Amino acid sequence: MTPYKMGNFDLSHRIILAPLTRQRSYNNVPQPHAILYYSQRTTNGGLLIVEATEISNTAQGYPDTPGIWTEEQVEAWKPIVRAVHNKGGIFFCQIWHAGRVSNYDFQPNGQAPISSTDKPVKPQHSANGIDINQYSPPRRLRTDEIPQIVNDFRLAAKNAIEAGFDGIEIHGAHGFLIDQFLKDQVNDRTDEYGGTLENRCRFALDVVEAVANEIGPDRVGIRLSPYADYADCGDSNPEKLALYMAESLNKYNILYCHAVEPRMIKVGEKLETPHSLLSMRMAFKGTFMVAGGYDREDGNRAVGENYADLVVYGRLFLANPDLPRRFELNAPLNKYNRSTFYTSDPVIGYTDYPFLDSNNL
Repeated sequence: MTPYKMGNFDLSHRIILAPLTRQRSYNNVPQPHAILYYSQRTTNGGLLIVEATEISNTAQGYPDTPGIWTEEQVEAWKPIVRAVHNKGGIFFCQIWHAGRVSNYDFQPNGQAPISSTDKPVKPQHSANGIDINQYSPPRRLRTDEIPQIVNDFRLAAKNAIEAGFDGIEIHGAHGFLIDQFLKDQVNDRTDEYGGTLENRCRFALDVVEAVANEIGPDRVGIRLSPYADYADCGDSNPEKLALYMAESLNKYNILYCHAVEPRMIKVGEKLETPHSLLSMRMAFKGTFMVAGGYDREDGNRAVGENYADLVVYGRLFLANPDLPRRFELNAPLNKYNRSTFYTSDPVIGYTDYPFLDSNNL
C-alpha cells in the first residue's frame, strides 16, 4: 500500500477500480443505486474510474449504459460523484463511443451505427459465453463529420467536470470507435484518417487535444489496447502502434495512459505477465497504468519492477468492494459471479458482495 503522486492528485495506494460496464443505468441515466456501488469501493485517496459513459445519442452499444450528454444525465451523476468525494476518493469518468459495436436498436431513428468503416462486426459471444450479440452494418463517417464526433467527446468531458468528476478517461480500447480508427484490420479509409499509421492515429489524437484544451491535460487519461483484437479489431503491427501512440501522447502532456495487457499466460496456477507493454511504459512520460487479469502478486511485481505506476483491477474489485484492504492484509477474496455482471438488478451481484468486516457495510 504505497502512495503515489499522480499529477495534482495524491493517491494513498496504487490499486485502481477499472471502468466496468454494469448495464444498470436505465434509459442511459445513472441510477441512485450507483451511489452505494461506487462509495463501497471508495477509499480515502483511492482512484476510481467510472464505467464507460456515452458521449452522445449515437454512442450506445449495449442496453442500459450511462451517458453524459444531457442535463438529466449530468444531474444524475452529481450525487454519485459526491458520495465518492465524501469518502475521500478521486473519481474519473470514462467517456465512450461504441462505434460499430452497436445495432439499429440503440441508434436514433434506427439509423446505422457510425464507424471508420462500413465493414460490420461478425456476431460475437456475449460476456456470459452463451448469448450471441448481433451487430448492424455500420455507416462510414464522412471526413467532414469527424470534427463533430471530436466535439462530442469535448462536450462530454466538459459535462463530466460539471458533474463533479476530477477528470476523464478517453476510451480508446477494446474495439470501440477510437480503436476502429487506430487498427488497420478495421480502418480501410483513404482520407487523412486512414492508411498510414499517423493517419489512423489522427482521430484519437484529435480527441485528446480537444479534451485537453477543454478541461486541462492534467485531468485527462486515455485507455488503449493496441495488442487486443476485440470485436474483430486487430492491427498488423501492434508494437509499432503502441509505441507511436505513447510517444504522440507526450505532446499533449496528459495525466496518464492506461494500457491493457495483450495476453496473460497460465503456467500451472501462476499467472505470468509478459512485459510486452514495456515499450509503451518507457516511451510515455506521464503516469502509466496497466490492466489485464492482475492479482495481488502480479500487481506488486509490476509496481516493484517499475513496469507500471498503478495497477487497474476489474473483476476482483467488482467482487471485493474492500479490495485494497484485502490486498494489504493478504486476506481471502470473494469469488465473482459472472452471470450477474450485466443484469439490471440494483443489488444482486452489484452491492451485495460482502466486506471482510460486515460493519463496513
